[in-house]
Amino acid sequence: MEMLATTLFGLEEVLSSELREAGASDIVMHNRAVSFAGDRELLYRLNLVLRTASKILVPVRKTRVRSEKDLYSGARDIDWKKYLDPERTFAVDSVVNSKHFGHSKFVALRVKDAIADQFREKTGRRPSVDRENPDVQVNVHIDRERLTISLDSSGVPLHRRGYRREGRGAPIGEVLAAGMIRLSGWNGEDSFIDPMCGSGTISIEAAMIAKNIPPGLSRKRFGFFEWKDFDRGLFEKIVSELKKGVRPSAGTIAGTDISGRTIEAAKANARRAGLEDDIRFEVSLFEKVVPPEAPGVAIMNPPYGKRMGQEDIIEFYKMIGDGLKNSFEGYDAWVISSNLRALKFVGLKPSKKIILFNGPLECRFQGYSVYRGSKKAKYNKPDQAEE
Repeated sequence: MEMLATTLFGLEEVLSSELREAGASDIVMHNRAVSFAGDRELLYRLNLVLRTASKILVPVRKTRVRSEKDLYSGARDIDWKKYLDPERTFAVDSVVNSKHFGHSKFVALRVKDAIADQFREKTGRRPSVDRENPDVQVNVHIDRERLTISLDSSGVPLHRRGYRREGRGAPIGEVLAAGMIRLSGWNGEDSFIDPMCGSGTISIEAAMIAKNIPPGLSRKRFGFFEWKDFDRGLFEKIVSELKKGVRPSAGTIAGTDISGRTIEAAKANARRAGLEDDIRFEVSLFEKVVPPEAPGVAIMNPPYGKRMGQEDIIEFYKMIGDGLKNSFEGYDAWVISSNLRALKFVGLKPSKKIILFNGPLECRFQGYSVYRGSKKAKYNKPDQAEE
């Protein structure tokens, strides 16, 4: 069975690694997605275990389209009774990148019409549309002249883990947080800290990785629950197996922030994730943070400067560099920011630079190895730093 997992830009290789580890075959990377092959058991398992996927789609039709007529017939040619009954509800979402189709809502509407018309013709009845909570979610993707119609096996996007209800500012999303942790090379056993933790997402994702907790384990529903071929016994067997794989965390995981209210929000999120005893959250100025014992990994999402003056944000990033050099010896430290100019003033030579997006913002995720002697040997003047 062919499948497609969607993700964020820059995380395609990470997602490919996750798929390979889970037993997928025929893995091919695309822009913000990875296609692969597997069976029904793998489909269920991946919805439970993937940390860097947003959706898992199962294509049911691929064809070329250049007109509304092509689109309608392409959708109408699918035998929808394999997937739907008149008593069930459905919804259609679409992503369009084509000169032939200007509006994604129009594309979704025509596919919806094709499905309804087929049922009316064959049964005299048609399934109802439920945009909020459909039994079957249909995904339509048009790239230039290539039409792919898929069933959405995930339903609610996989980044919605269920724990993040408290948030202040603009927190990093769960998929991006998990992706950054994988990209950092953290082994799940050394110390870990987010010294600007906000609502705690990065530290919570780290704790889930350390304890081998599948991110979908606490979800009550997936899209495939309403599919005609859903095998509940097989699904429950996989869940039981995954629960047995959960383990105690080996190293210390911490999160600090300057705001007491923000730390309380992070603690509440960790509590909902069942990780309140696995993460050490504390109120602290960054320059006074005492990280867990090295070796370790630090990942932080500092302000990008939208509400700060240019001089203030430069001084802030200088402070980050000073704090890393003074307190994080033996750490691999990572900073994500959309402010490329401010990143130059961290004052450490990046060991790695990766382009990622935090929402619509193009960012650099930069790694710094803080070895003994970093204060001198690794110092990089702002005008020497690369873009």
